[in-house]
Amino acid sequence: MKLIKTEDAVGHVLCHDLTQIIKGEYKDARFRKGHVVQPEDIPVLLSMGKEHLYIWEMRPGMVHENDAAERLVAFCENEHMVRSGVKEGKIELTADCDGLFRVNSEKLIAVNSIDDIMVATRHSNTAVRRGDKLAGTRVIPLIIQDEVLRAAEEAAGGAPLLELLPYVKKTAAIVATGSEVQKGRIRDTFTPVVRDKLAACGIETLSVTYPGDDLNDVTAAIRDARATGADIVLCTGGMSVDPDDNTPGAIKASGARIVTYGAPVLPGAMFLLGYYDDGTVVMGLPGCVMYAGATVFDLVLPRVAAGVEVRKSDLVALGEGGLCLGCKPCHWPNCPFGK
Repeated sequence: MKLIKTEDAVGHVLCHDLTQIIKGEYKDARFRKGHVVQPEDIPVLLSMGKEHLYIWEMRPGMVHENDAAERLVAFCENEHMVRSGVKEGKIELTADCDGLFRVNSEKLIAVNSIDDIMVATRHSNTAVRRGDKLAGTRVIPLIIQDEVLRAAEEAAGGAPLLELLPYVKKTAAIVATGSEVQKGRIRDTFTPVVRDKLAACGIETLSVTYPGDDLNDVTAAIRDARATGADIVLCTGGMSVDPDDNTPGAIKASGARIVTYGAPVLPGAMFLLGYYDDGTVVMGLPGCVMYAGATVFDLVLPRVAAGVEVRKSDLVALGEGGLCLGCKPCHWPNCPFGK
C-alpha cells in the first residue's frame, strides 16, 4: 500500500472501502475496495474529507481483479451464454437458452489448481433453463501477476471450459406395454408422466400405442413408432426379468443396437438404452419412472435431447451419486442425485 494525495490518485486502486455519510439521506460505501479512481471521483472524495488515500501500487506485470476476471471468463464462456458486468472482481455466466450444460472437468481442475485463481460452475451434464446461473470467475487478491493469469490461460487450453448445448431432439413416440393397460383394466398413469418430462426438454409426443405384452406385437409397435419419424422411441413397462416382460427383447428384435440393459442408478436399475442406424434413440423405461420424483430417465433424457450420444461408460459413471435418497418432499433437481 501507498499513501498519496487524493488529487494524484486517478488510475490507482483503492485498498479499502470508503464510506460516505449524508445526514438523513445516505450512509454506505461510496467507493469499494478495488475501485479504480476516476477523474470525476476526486471532487466526491474531497467532499468526504479524504485528502489522502491508501492505494495499491500498480507495478508493471500486475493486473487489477476486474481485468483479471475478464481474462478468466474469456476461456470459460461459449455459445448460448451471457456474461454479467464485472462487480468486485467477479463475472458470472448465465444460460441464454434451455439445454444441457457441460464442463471440461479435467481442465477446470487444472485451472483451479493455480494459486489465486478460481472458477466455480454448476455440475457438468446438468439440464438448465434460460436465465440459470452457470459459472462465476474471479481472482482471489485485489491485484494479481500477469504471469499467473497466463498460466491459467495455458491450463485452459485452446477451447472453452464450458458449453451449453441446446435441445435438438424435438419429437418422441411412446409404446406403452402391458395387457392390463391395453385392455382397460387400469388407467394409463405412466404416459402422462413421460409426456411431461419430454415437454420439459421441448420434446413433442407424436403418438402413443398400446400393444399389450406379446413380443411380436411390441416389436411391431416399436417399428410403427419409428415410422412416425420420431427422434426418440420410449417403451414404458415390461422392463423387469419376469418371464412375461418382453420389452427388452422386443427392442432388440426391432433392430436396435443396445448400449446397455441395466444402469447403476436407483431408482432406474432396469433402464435400457439403444440406438438405430439412423440415429433414432430408443429407451426402455422401468416402472419407477411412473412414480418416483427422479430416476435414471431424468439423468439421461437431457443428454439425449441435446444430441449427445450416451455411451455405456457414461452410464457406468452415474453409479457415484446415482442413489436417490427418497427425500419427502422430493427436492429434485436441487439435490445430490446424479451428481
